[in-house]
Amino acid sequence: MKISETELLIVPGLGNASDDDWQGRWLARMPTARRVEQADWHKPQREAWVDALVAAVAGAKKPVVLIAHSVGILTLVHAAPLLDRHKVAGVFMVGVPDWERPEIAEEHGDHGFDPVPLQPLGFPAVLLASSNDPNCDVERAEAWAKAWGASFVVAGDMGHFNAASGHGPWPEGMMAFANFLSTLTPPAA
Repeated sequence: MKISETELLIVPGLGNASDDDWQGRWLARMPTARRVEQADWHKPQREAWVDALVAAVAGAKKPVVLIAHSVGILTLVHAAPLLDRHKVAGVFMVGVPDWERPEIAEEHGDHGFDPVPLQPLGFPAVLLASSNDPNCDVERAEAWAKAWGASFVVAGDMGHFNAASGHGPWPEGMMAFANFLSTLTPPAA
């Protein structure tokens, strides 16, 4: 598929995507991209975040490719059973966090993202993980990718794939996304 044939829905994580990180830059550069907006970017709650994602996919006029980062990935895997399979062409996930860790509950309260669903997503997917992500061990990320039926790629020492870890422009990420996009076909009607 080509970018022009899709609606790219970017699903940011905690705190939203800044204009300086890769997600913000992709939003600015890709004309069919839009952000899935959340009412509260600093206190994620599963039900509200899932509802926003489901509504964004339902409102799409073209096949959807989801680009999710961090807790945006957890939102996506919780929303997957509710998404219209005739609209989602694929999912590109970057930097899944382990919100099953007890310290996350202490930091973010009762967020509802745990336990992480282990069912296949039902559409083509890839998960990029970092070998030194402070938010998730690479082995845990790989186990989730397998459960979700997603391809798994260790991108090296990338931190959490955010501006703080040096991922502003992130050309390697854009190349990985372009390669993934080239493997997709429009979902069957």
